[in-house]
Order: sequence, then structure tokens, then C-alpha cells
Amino acid sequence: MTLLVAIVSWNGRTDLTRCLESLVSSPPSVPHSITVVDNASADGSADMVESTFPSVRLVRSPENLGFARGNNVAIRHDDSDLILLLNPDTVVPPGAIDTLVSRLVEEPRTAAVGPRIVDGEGRPELSFGAMPTPFAEARRKLLSALYGRGLSPSTAVVQRMTSRERIVDWVSGACLLVRRSSAEAVGLLDERYQLYWEDVDFCAALRARGWHIRFTPAAEIVHLRGRSAARAPGPTSRAYREGQLAFYAKHQSRWLPFVRWYLALRYHEQRPGTEDQGPRDQGPSAHSN
Repeated sequence: MTLLVAIVSWNGRTDLTRCLESLVSSPPSVPHSITVVDNASADGSADMVESTFPSVRLVRSPENLGFARGNNVAIRHDDSDLILLLNPDTVVPPGAIDTLVSRLVEEPRTAAVGPRIVDGEGRPELSFGAMPTPFAEARRKLLSALYGRGLSPSTAVVQRMTSRERIVDWVSGACLLVRRSSAEAVGLLDERYQLYWEDVDFCAALRARGWHIRFTPAAEIVHLRGRSAARAPGPTSRAYREGQLAFYAKHQSRWLPFVRWYLALRYHEQRPGTEDQGPRDQGPSAHSN
């Protein structure tokens, strides 16, 4: 059993350094390799990987491929049995990857598994969920908004939700372990998605083949989320909306006219210069690469 850790990075040298340090200082016991696909960073990220982490395979892309295409490049450069999609703005504690691998291997019907994800202060994220619909998204955004304000009832709900292993519809691409055989059976990640929603789409494709998606709190990683959105708020906001429309067109076409109407109304009513800064809640596909 071999493992590929795939990391797609764009102008996140500090985060990427921290992530790779956590992987190299306490490596998983399973035989593994690490591939970093650098999406034409201008901050010296690729040079840092090459000079500081010589054991890491580096793929320099001349353009920003996005999350889905970048991960597919990493996957095609390797033939490991298992694939871990990992954001560069994560820190992986010792033993976390081995625990994920164990849970996946122990569950033959499970194609992908995701860990409990916490922020820099140890607060859990809603890094999994049900198949998105407008109503499910509205409920999730409300819960996330209340949770973000630290209100006690919502905090208790999120703590309870993230403390029990369960079968879910999707887990976040910030840290997603999948069997290569399953990933290849569905054609890897859909490259029509640039930055958001591809993980939800990927999990939907896996479930359509009859496999399970599993969330387990037995493994935990730290996610310092939202770094790409902060560096390029306009493009990331547009990428989120485009991914949302693509997802509904592919999986929930009956809701597509409503989603189009809602997005047109929402962004038409915003004042010039106040474009939404992208998804700030733990909504679908909030891996924030």
C-alpha cells in the first residue's frame, strides 16, 4: 500500500513551507511520496520547495491550473494506491495521515475519507455535509454565520456534528484521502471547476458508483483557511459562483434557474467596489486553496 500526498499551491510560500515541514518532520508510516504542483507562483514558492525539500517532487506549471487540474497533474505523475489531496495552508499533526489510511483500508465500501478539520485556534470546521440544494445551503450558511459569531447553541451543534464518525455526501478537499482505483473510475477531478465545488462534485461522482464517503474525527488536521481568497478576493469570489452554477447544472438542474436568479439579484444589488469577498463560511467546497 503506497500513498501520494498531492499539494497544489499558488503564492503561498509561508503556508506551504509550514505544511511541508509538518509532513517531513513527522512523516506517515505508510510508504509515500509528496508532489507539489506550483501554479505559476510569483513568490518563490517553487524555488523554496526545490532548495528546502529535495525529497518532494515539484511540478512547475507555467500557468495557474486551478485546484482540480493541478491535482490531476499530481495524480498522473504518480501511481500510488492511495491519494491524499491536501491544501498547502494545512498543518498535519503526527499520526493523522496514518489514521486516515487505516479508516479507509478498514472500510472496503468507502472510497474517500476526510478528517476533523480545525482552525488555528482549535475550533472545528464544518468540513463535510449533505448534497447541496438551495435550502441545504441556506441552513448551512445560517449555522455557519451563528457559529462564526461564537453563539453557544451553534457552537454546541458544530462540536456535536464534528465529534462523531459518519457517512456523508462530501468531505472537504482541504484534506481528502481517496483510493486511486476509485478516483480513476470516475475520471479524477472534473477540471471545469477552477477553485471551489470540485470536491463536492468529486464525492458525488464517487457516490454515484455506489461507494461511501466517510468523515472521521479520529484524525484531525489544522487548516489556516481563506489565504487564496485574501490574496485575490475578486477572482476567488467569481470562481466560487462559477463553480456553484456548474455544480447545479450538472447535479441539480431543476434548481439552476433559481440559483442563477439569486446570484444575479445578489450581485446586481451590491454597490460598486463592494464585490463579495468569496465564501467566508464553511460552505460546500470551502477548501480555500
